[in-house]
Amino acid sequence: MQLTTKAIVFSALKYGDTSLIVKAFTASDGIKSYLLRGVLSSKKGKLKFAYFQPLTQLEIVANHRNKGALESIREAKVYYHYQTLYADMAKNAISLFLAELLGNSIREEERNEDLYQFLEASLQWLDMHRDVANFHLYFMLSLTKFLGFYPDAYQIDRPYFDLLEGEFTATESLNPMLRGENIYYFKTFLGINFDAIDTIKMKKTNRQELLKSLILYFELHLQGFRKPKSLAVLNEIFDSYV
Repeated sequence: MQLTTKAIVFSALKYGDTSLIVKAFTASDGIKSYLLRGVLSSKKGKLKFAYFQPLTQLEIVANHRNKGALESIREAKVYYHYQTLYADMAKNAISLFLAELLGNSIREEERNEDLYQFLEASLQWLDMHRDVANFHLYFMLSLTKFLGFYPDAYQIDRPYFDLLEGEFTATESLNPMLRGENIYYFKTFLGINFDAIDTIKMKKTNRQELLKSLILYFELHLQGFRKPKSLAVLNEIFDSYV
């Protein structure tokens, strides 16, 4: 079936000498993988390699057979042109990390309009704002709402958070726990929106520790989740720029 849909690119892997396999989250059908034959050698075709950078927001004309095989894209155009996402080193590091995180987290091959709108709006917010040091932390927490393991805020006043059970507790257990400064910032992120993330002042060590805990939270609740390889690059960039 041929259709026109919005799509956000998660990854593009070279296939052979001239082709790409592109993984994207579509507004119409959730996760889809496409084989783009000859896109790396064609200079006059309707598909350009530059369209398939991580997190590019596209409008595509695609063939969806929905049989579990690679699909095809007939036409593509950028429907939101990022102004700073790829030019700013910190934002670019965040985008690479988030693209890998999303590719490891979202697997559903079905329409999810709320999730698509969240991704679309969040990435445009990232593109338009300057103080984004805490963006990925808040984004990860917000994403868990759509993945089914958003923290249970009941009894948020308790001093520990059990990462395995996903709830606040009065006592520690053998499970991985958040405590001390880590849980203070964790609770703060639970009570804000994107426009308030710059009000949370964190040292880079606190930011890295909380990020490490959030990645563990994903690993505990998503079967097969892999720690993003781009994490090291993200930490290195933020050591220098934030």
